[in-house]
Amino acid sequence: MDTEEKVMEWSYWKAVVRYGHVGKGKEISVARYLVMPGGSTTVDVMAVITEMPGTKKRSVGSIRKIDRLEYLEGLRAEKENFFLQRLFDGRQAQ
Repeated sequence: MDTEEKVMEWSYWKAVVRYGHVGKGKEISVARYLVMPGGSTTVDVMAVITEMPGTKKRSVGSIRKIDRLEYLEGLRAEKENFFLQRLFDGRQAQ
């Protein structure tokens, strides 16, 4: 048994993401809170966002690194967001 344990460090991000499918030519911007491996860059976060369902082609409004507390507060706000509730309709949000 290996006694060496790797401690994974995480980085926390707040991204304003533009979603479509809210009417012809319309969009809605929603703050999303993401946790990524510690060495992640803004480009890595953008790659994850572009794969999210419902996002527009130019989906990233802004991205910034945040601390763990802000991430947890934002995650709670996401769960109360009416648009995200409808978007995922019972599925687990990313």
